[in-house]
Amino acid sequence: MTITAAVDALNLLGDPTRVRLLALLGERELTVAELTRVLGLSQSRVSTHLGRLKEAGLVKDRRAGAQAWYVRAQPPEMPEPARSLWATVGTLDDPTLEGDRARLRRWPEGLAGEMERHYSPGRTWEATARALAVSSDLGDVLDAGSGDGTVAELLAPRARRVVCVDRSEAMIAAARRRLAGRAQVRCEVGDLAALAEADASFDLALCLNVLVHVESPPRVLAELQRVLRPGGRLTLVTLAAHRHAAAAAEWGHRHLGFAPRALARLLARAGLEVESCAVTSQERRAPQFEIVTACARKGARKGVRS
Repeated sequence: MTITAAVDALNLLGDPTRVRLLALLGERELTVAELTRVLGLSQSRVSTHLGRLKEAGLVKDRRAGAQAWYVRAQPPEMPEPARSLWATVGTLDDPTLEGDRARLRRWPEGLAGEMERHYSPGRTWEATARALAVSSDLGDVLDAGSGDGTVAELLAPRARRVVCVDRSEAMIAAARRRLAGRAQVRCEVGDLAALAEADASFDLALCLNVLVHVESPPRVLAELQRVLRPGGRLTLVTLAAHRHAAAAAEWGHRHLGFAPRALARLLARAGLEVESCAVTSQERRAPQFEIVTACARKGARKGVRS
């Protein structure tokens, strides 16, 4: 470590505002506007300090359109000697830092318009999904690529019948344990490109986070179309097209996502009428995959377009 590097790190963490920013950004991802409200400082001052911290490698940012979110780098990602200094400074028992954290934990009215990004007791995506599920009459449901039956467990109370199909014997065994006692649920090991189900057997088919794993997406979509009744719906969730090949390989993906237009064409070629197909969200966790949600319906015609 050089004297210059040590002095630079001391100067960087010798400013109370920058220490306050780092402490807050270690709690969760925040925007400049949120930091401004919590700290009671001007936007220009907050932005200036964030720029210094980002340049030094202590803060990372994520952008979505015109909006940017900031988060503190994890200690192993921090360069020396700032990492060693933060190990001391970041553990200070200081009333100013505690006051900042307390204000952050409150639920200010200023968060209106950003509620989906923040926690409130009892207000979770799982709770919302369960509430929506019990408000629907689902009929006969196929969960294609069901995994361990988490989604099927959610939907079973409002379905006449649920069939879970997954290629993994371990996943199906876990699904059977999870769903034991639910007479309307059947869990089977199977190939999504060659389903054992009869034509026109289901009112709803789910294909959630599966399409990147299958060898032939067109064949799987054609099979899902085949087993849907006329008027039946397909709900599909998958990753948008991306370039994160290394990350995808770690998860065993065969495909680097699907652009919405390309996915809509695949659905149409399978004989489905596409009602919507678009990017609906972006993950906060790196590499911040975008998510595509598609809804399609099987029309009166049973054939598959070539």
